[in-house]
Amino acid sequence: MKWFGLLSAERKGKQCPGYLQTERVICPQCRLGVTRVQDLSPGDLKKVRQLALIDMTALSDLLELEVKRQKMAKRKMAESALFGVPLAALLENDQKVKPNATTPLLLQALLSFLEKKGVESEGILRVPGSQSRIKLLQQTLETTFYSGRWWDWDQVSPNDAAALLKKFIRELPCTASHVGYSSVSNQHINSSSSSSSSSLALLSYYLLYITELKQKLHMLNLLILLLPEPNRNTLKALLEFLSKVVAREKRNRMNLWAVATIMAPNLFLHKAVAASRLSDGGAEKGHAEKAADIMRLLIRYQDLLWMIPNFLMSQVRKMNENSNRRYQCRWGNLVSSTMEVQVTITSRASDLLAQFHRQFLRSPDKSKGKLRRNGSTAYLDCAIYEVGGNIGEHCVDPNTHLLDLYNSNPGGEWVIKLRPNASRGL
Repeated sequence: MKWFGLLSAERKGKQCPGYLQTERVICPQCRLGVTRVQDLSPGDLKKVRQLALIDMTALSDLLELEVKRQKMAKRKMAESALFGVPLAALLENDQKVKPNATTPLLLQALLSFLEKKGVESEGILRVPGSQSRIKLLQQTLETTFYSGRWWDWDQVSPNDAAALLKKFIRELPCTASHVGYSSVSNQHINSSSSSSSSSLALLSYYLLYITELKQKLHMLNLLILLLPEPNRNTLKALLEFLSKVVAREKRNRMNLWAVATIMAPNLFLHKAVAASRLSDGGAEKGHAEKAADIMRLLIRYQDLLWMIPNFLMSQVRKMNENSNRRYQCRWGNLVSSTMEVQVTITSRASDLLAQFHRQFLRSPDKSKGKLRRNGSTAYLDCAIYEVGGNIGEHCVDPNTHLLDLYNSNPGGEWVIKLRPNASRGL
């Protein structure tokens, strides 16, 4: 793919398995700079998602990947106000307290505490907390979090908070990584809070059949662009925290592969795979390793994955340019005036003729707009002619897409006039 350029490959220490060599990847510099997801307006981001869906479909076909709809297991309605609540509903409640919240307030609180007290703790995320203390902490948060009562985080163990963080992510009805693919439509793209019936976990499995790193990253980038905004923001906040854990590897003894292996089941698997099932060499172990590899890519290359590829930005600019451009159409010898028309990607020549008839018949001299024979009325038999530019004169087919016509002859002029045999046919 044209998106990423491989710079070099490097090993990330002796603790990393040989097949997990990480490669430094750079995004080719564009004279227009880098565009990240948060840099675009909602309208332009909607166009990006539409284009990303098209590109993902084409890439899947090219790689002969069959993406099937995944059935989600039914879950009981959450009795909790914080755990097991859909992200969109959780954010709606949070925004009553903090109107500009883009990620769940509970997640913010947990990550903030762990960044201050937990990132340098040895075995953070790996060492389990006390189940009794975790249960008590969850119950306390459930009753006090929205009440405004003061909460002393200094009494909390970092390992307990890390366990609660994993529980929060794991119990989301649609985890932060879930994104509809087979069922994605314009209606899905229009709704930033829509739940989905497929997940990144499903497509991540297919990514393991892609051997080239650039293609894997391209697919992951498209998937992230397709995520609903609450899911994408939540995933980014989590990945930024995990990067800080990895950056302190010398103190906490948690390298990239260890963090990815521990966190992957919470994001990609509906139920964490038991350790006994991971050690038997069966399919569960293989699936867990594949999920961990995708988790590693998300942590390692998250800055690149939240960028919008240059080719998508170019297409968005063309879409906006075409939607805002207005074209001059001359009436020929029928009316001594011109009409300014707006052309979209779906506009056809027949649409412009219909607009001409409506506007022409509203003119003061309506006798020019219709012919009378034996008391009956008939519209003028007109056609659009492409004149000048790279052609002499060309009668345009009514099914012609006007935007394509303009792009093929931007120097030409559109003229509406009677067909040569119009007067004889009436």
